[in-house]
Amino acid sequence: MNKNIPVIDMNGTGKRIMQLRIDSGLSVRDLQDVFGFGTPQAIYKWQQGAAMPTLDNLIVLAAVFDVSVDDILVTKAQQMMQVIA
Repeated sequence: MNKNIPVIDMNGTGKRIMQLRIDSGLSVRDLQDVFGFGTPQAIYKWQQGAAMPTLDNLIVLAAVFDVSVDDILVTKAQQMMQVIA
């Protein structure tokens, strides 16, 4: 039996984070200040799809952007094959 399961599209999610940041009128520096990061590298990595925010950071992003976590994450379906042993 084959079943589709959602997989996070890191590049799509990064683009969504960047678009939500821009739509909210926030700079990378503004987000850096919200999270208390010493450097903006983590935010740039999120936007480039090179890394994902942790769950607690996703919740903060959702609150800052006034959206749900589901509105931040971009998923795609990946087929999973059930192997019968």
